[in-house]
This record gives sequence, C-alpha cells and structure tokens, in this order.
Amino acid sequence: MQLFRFANPDLLYLLLVLPVVVIFFIINEIRKKRAIMRIGDEELVKRLLPERSGSRPAIKFIIQLLGISVLIIVLARPQFGSKLEEVKKKGVEVIIALDVSNSMLAEDIQPNRLTRAKQALTRLIDNLDNDKIGLIVFAGDSYTQIPITTDYISAKMFLTAIGPEMVPKQGTAIGSAINLGIRSFTPGEDKSKAMIIITDGENHEDDPISAAEEASKAGIVIHTIGIGSAGGVPVPVTAGGKRDYLKDVDGNTVITKIDEDILKKIAITAGGNYVRASNTNIGLDEVFGEIKKMKKQEMESTMYTEYNDQFQIFAGIALFLLLVDFVIMERKNRRLANIKLFRFKI
Repeated sequence: MQLFRFANPDLLYLLLVLPVVVIFFIINEIRKKRAIMRIGDEELVKRLLPERSGSRPAIKFIIQLLGISVLIIVLARPQFGSKLEEVKKKGVEVIIALDVSNSMLAEDIQPNRLTRAKQALTRLIDNLDNDKIGLIVFAGDSYTQIPITTDYISAKMFLTAIGPEMVPKQGTAIGSAINLGIRSFTPGEDKSKAMIIITDGENHEDDPISAAEEASKAGIVIHTIGIGSAGGVPVPVTAGGKRDYLKDVDGNTVITKIDEDILKKIAITAGGNYVRASNTNIGLDEVFGEIKKMKKQEMESTMYTEYNDQFQIFAGIALFLLLVDFVIMERKNRRLANIKLFRFKI
C-alpha cells in the first residue's frame, strides 16, 4: 500500500478560480452572440461569416480549462509514499472514555452534552502531534471505539459517528470504562499513560473508585471532566416524530444532574484533576495541559518517510491538451472544409 499526498496542497485552492472563469466565458459568449445578431438575420450572418464556428470556441475553452486544471495539479506536486519506516517519537498515550448514555443528550450544555464533548474532542485531536490516542465509549457497558493510535484522521472520522444508539445497554458504568482503559494501553511499566473520562458522573452500575485504584497501581493517571448542571434537567427524546422527555417505568420524567463527588474521588484516587465543563469551556485544554507535563516516552510508529513525485503523468496530459488546443482553430478552414474522411460511395 502506498500513501498519496500533495507536496503543495495549498495550490489546489487555485481550482476555485475556475468556476469564475467559466462564468466570464459564458457572459462573453452571450455578448458576442447579441452583437452578431444586430447585423441581421441568422442565415444572412452565416453567409457573411462563412468561417465562423459556433461550437469551436466552446470546445477550445473546455480544453483550455482542463489544461489549466491539470497544470494546477502538477504545481501541487502529487506524490506517493514509497518507503515504510519505523519512526521513533516522544509523546504520551492518552485514552479518552466518553459517556454515551441517554443522559448525555441533556441540553444544559448546548447543543447537548454529547455533541459539545465531541466538538471539543475534535479540536483536541487537531492539536495532537506525537501523542497516541484511543477512544472508549461507555454507558451500561464499555466498548473500544478506537484502539491506541497516531491515526488522527481515523480518530476524527469514528468520533463523528458516536451516539447513544451504538451501546445496547443503557446506564453509566464508569468502572467498566476504567477497567477497559487499563487493558487498552500499550504494555510496559515505563510508559506515560493518561486517561480522560468525560461524563455526567451518574454512575449506577459498578464501583469506579476501586477501578481507579487499579489504574493508579498500573501507573495510569485519570483526569475527569464533569459535564452537566447540578440542578438537573430532563433528557429530550424523539418518539414518532414528536419531541418528548425520557420517562421512567412509572411514567415520571427522568431528571439528570451531574455527580461531581464521584468524579472528584476518581481523579484524586488516580492522581489526576477534575474539571467542571461549561457552555464556553469543556475543560479539555486544561486537562491536556496537565498531560503535556508528564514525562514523554519514546514510541514507535510506522509511517511513509520517502515520497516520489508523480506529476509526470499529469504534465503529459497537460501537454496533450495544449497540442489539441493548438490544432483546433476557432474558425473553419476553407481549404480543409471539403476534406471528408468518412465519405463512402454507394
């Protein structure tokens, strides 16, 4: 497998100019047609201008447009990676455990708790460099969504698809997420490992404090981010195309509120910090600032280190289009008008 890239990708923005050029061409052709029609009847114009062609200027313009497009691609320097190499970098392994229970759909954090957390995580991933990242989702059970990796593009892609519907069992099992996180890090005592838990803290399934103690013994620092309001809000749901609020078995509206105490205890037990999220700041920047202070470990990753230019094919296409444009004339040639290559006598 080879990796394709452009050495100068910013030059591809020049392609955005082409639609403007098309618009100017169309306007110019309309003006020319109106000017010619002022001379007189269409049949009269054909007799007065026998060499005029209505289609050739458009054909030449299309060829020129294609040629310019290909030349822009040439300037952007398309390349293929040709050599795989183990590259050593220094960074930290970070696993994010994201709560996807129904309570994360509450709208005390706009537009809702889960969407706001996903937006913050996307910005965090954009700022990563050498660090490895993994993603766990949890509700009543926990699941590995993204194994520990440096593939930030895939991480962002999987992040967009996360929602409560992907976890069959509802609830909030923070302890299960911590235990899965412990097993998900790269084995080794010399590794720098951190875990970020983003949740409203309403744990109903297990004992997260015991799990945090096990994480601490394994050298894992856990930071917690509490997302939600202390006063409590209902959980919106859509049923039959109508908006309603989540009800319990007795028909009462479920009120979800943040449990800061449990999140603070988890962070203290595993040597991390607790941050309370708000509409303006989820708290990932503060937490990751603490993670950056950790001792960086040497990590190996496989990547393409040599790239070969592949612009030759595109340059050949551009040259061919240039020659075709040169051969095709805008006006008809009287000497060639009587040449008929496909004339048959019956």
